[in-house]
Amino acid sequence: MKKNLISVIVLALLIVNIVLTAIMMFSVVGSSKKTAALVDNIATALNLELEASGNGEDMSQPDIPMSEIATYDISEKMTMPLKLDEEGQPHFFIATITLSMNTKDKGYKTYGEGLEERESLIKSEINDVYSQYTLDEARNNQEEIKEEILKRIQDMFDSEFIFNVAFSDIMYQ
Repeated sequence: MKKNLISVIVLALLIVNIVLTAIMMFSVVGSSKKTAALVDNIATALNLELEASGNGEDMSQPDIPMSEIATYDISEKMTMPLKLDEEGQPHFFIATITLSMNTKDKGYKTYGEGLEERESLIKSEINDVYSQYTLDEARNNQEEIKEEILKRIQDMFDSEFIFNVAFSDIMYQ
């Protein structure tokens, strides 16, 4: 009789376990579907945002064929002083700078071939921009600095024949 009673109790506990598992599965599956949909929506929104910012950058850079691009390298590595950091320590940015020019632009005919005569003016503009940034800011905002240098050079020549500024052999000190 005791074996029979224990079997009935085990059977009852088994049925209760199955019912509670079913209830738990329905509640978890519903919330997990909602969570998966939310994550999917966030991933889609982030992907759209990345594509949108990529398109904006493409539009700021003109589409110029390689056959129409001339480059001008500043004659020597430039050592530019940076703004003093919080401790008052002086730091420097050292790099070789290359300017990309559109040979079909009317400004290139006027200024492009004699750019070495105006190299000191270009260096001055670059130094002015870098002197506004500390070491950490210069490291973290290189694209912003390039855009500011480009804008200043374009304003100086009153032309957009120079369309890109590139740094190579970069060193911070």
